[in-house]
Order: sequence, then C-alpha cells, then structure tokens
Amino acid sequence: MHSADVLVMAIPSSGFRAVLADAAPFVRPMIPVVSLTKGLELGTGSRMTQVVAEVLPGHPAGVLSGPNIAKKVVRGLAAAAVVAMPDQHIAQALQGIFRSRLFRVYTSTDVVGAELGGALKNVVAIAAGMAQGFGAGDNTRATVIARSLAEMSRLGVAMGGRVETFAGLAGMGDLIATCISPHSRNRYVGEQLAGGRRIEDITEQMNMVAEGVKTSSVVAQLADEHDIDMPISREVYRVTHGLQPARTAFRGLLRTLPTTELAAG
Repeated sequence: MHSADVLVMAIPSSGFRAVLADAAPFVRPMIPVVSLTKGLELGTGSRMTQVVAEVLPGHPAGVLSGPNIAKKVVRGLAAAAVVAMPDQHIAQALQGIFRSRLFRVYTSTDVVGAELGGALKNVVAIAAGMAQGFGAGDNTRATVIARSLAEMSRLGVAMGGRVETFAGLAGMGDLIATCISPHSRNRYVGEQLAGGRRIEDITEQMNMVAEGVKTSSVVAQLADEHDIDMPISREVYRVTHGLQPARTAFRGLLRTLPTTELAAG
C-alpha cells in the first residue's frame, strides 16, 4: 500500500471508518481515495467521502458509482459507471484507470450527488422488493421507482447535489438496476419482508450486506433535517425497524392523496 497511487475503498459503511483508520498510516500523502460504498454512516449521517476527509485530510476523495450489479460485472458483461471527484483533472486520470472495453466510465465533479444516488437507491430497492413480493405488478413497481427518484432528487439537491446527476448513471441508472435485478440484495430484503419475515431473520441469513436497511434510518434523519417529504423512504424505515408490518406500509402509500406530479408525496 505504501507505493499505491490510488486507494479504493470497497467496505460496507458500518466498517468504512475503522478500516480506513487502520490503513491511514500506510497511505501515501495526497493520493486520491475512491469509495465504492453505497451507504451512509449511522450516527453521523456522513457520506463516505466526508469520512475520508476526517480520517485522511488532504486526500482528494470521490466515488465510483453506477448500475453495477456485482455478479454481472464479474461475468464481464457490458456496464457503465461514473467516477465523481471534486477536481475534473483527477476524475479524468481515474477514468483511464477504471475504464475497460466493456466497462465505460464517465466523469463528474458532483461528488455529493453521485454518492447520495448510490446510497438512497438501496432504500428504494427495498420498497420495490416489497411491491414485487406482494405481487403488485409492473405498473406499481414502476410507480414506486419513479416517485422514489423524485424523493432522492429533492434530498440530494437540498444536500448540495446537482439534479441532473439523479437522472444519470449514479441516480436513475443505479436505481433501476437495483430495483429490477433478481440479484439485488436490497430488493431481496423487500420481497422477504412482504412475505412476513422479520428483518433480523432476513439479514442474519444473508451472507452479504444490504446497505438499504441501515441507510433507511439515516435517510429519515436527513429528511427531517432538510425538511424534505420522503413518504416512500420513510415507510421503508418504519418497516425495516419493526415499527409497522410491510403490508400496512404498502397500503398506506396507496392511500396517499396525489397532488401535482412535481410536488412532494
């Protein structure tokens, strides 16, 4: 690690800070740190690049994010992502490192938007999984995805992201992939919740982390702080934290009175 030119962090949000702190003494000064983590830190509500700024001050920190289901990437199927860094020149240098013939990498300077898109979509995928588990059909699932994208965009912009980022790879692209893929861990959680299983039993049985479960509580906290109405994300939080059953939450969303399409709710 002493000779590395880039540090890539592919650690769940719950262990990100501790692992980075352990690695810190061995990291060369000023090298970029790229997060692959799609979650938010419990307690602080911090994005992973904010954690990097605290643990490794002076290092440019960014994120590589997009519609990348891990099993499909490993199989070598074509995919795309965006590398977001605060400096465009660094983003372009990293673009060349990550890019391959079948893995297209675009650049961005909207670190906040790209990072939040990757974290927030995991919460939405649980809602989409619940809809799938209840047999609600494609129309309902598409409605959940579209209305959730509006929620994500409102919070993301309030926190400093750019609205166009949420229409791109790190926003809508990642959201669609995570909500429709049978390989999505967060969608699986939603399906199991719809089947009546307890969240503790679901997560204990899984051998991989579903970031949306923990992130849902941080999203509820951030929505309150920024006064953003996020009814779908809030219902996911209530279900994943045992405050109400999945069926009650789903019925409650269907009873919500719609206003204009661009309004909250």
